[in-house]
Amino acid sequence: MGFKGLAIALFLALGGAAVPGQAFAEAPVKIIGFGDSLMAGYQLQSDEGFPARLEAALKARGHDVAIADAGVSGDTTSGGLARLDWSIPDGADGVILELGANDALRGLPPEQTRDNLEAMIVRLQERGIEVMLAGMLAPPNLGADYEAAFNAIYPELAARYDLLLYPFFLDGVTGVPGMTLSDGMHPNAKGINQMADGMLPVAEQFVERIKAR
Repeated sequence: MGFKGLAIALFLALGGAAVPGQAFAEAPVKIIGFGDSLMAGYQLQSDEGFPARLEAALKARGHDVAIADAGVSGDTTSGGLARLDWSIPDGADGVILELGANDALRGLPPEQTRDNLEAMIVRLQERGIEVMLAGMLAPPNLGADYEAAFNAIYPELAARYDLLLYPFFLDGVTGVPGMTLSDGMHPNAKGINQMADGMLPVAEQFVERIKAR
């Protein structure tokens, strides 16, 4: 287990970071944000990354949650599948699965992306861990056939495995001025806040689904 995996295991054991002046009667819902640089907060401070901002948004809505960051920059779905078991320690209640952007950027076969995502979903469900799928869209320069095949992966898997789906993780950021770093691809802190706000309604459903188990 790498350093990040050890940190997540400790995070889960402690129930997440304590909030000064706030006490909860029950243990927090423990969620792992599992993804690539979009989840890891590329070039951002840890408190500016997506897991931290979504956790703050959920807590502001009265949800007792702890969200750990298991994002690895550059990760493909193949890389995610290879590290899944040690990146998601026992004790996790749910996983926000966000992978596939780097597959599309590399033009990898959509069938491979689908198979890897499906394997991760099955493995997590077998462990009794709820999964929420964060969707991605293929760049249009890869052609209509690739775009259609890739974009269909997320809604099809969500329907097949009864997952909550946030259709496009970068909704409100891609192509919107002032929302990305200078590379035009990765969200800046403002973009991350937009992403967390956009996902919040689905994330609330996810927390409630976990608590209802």
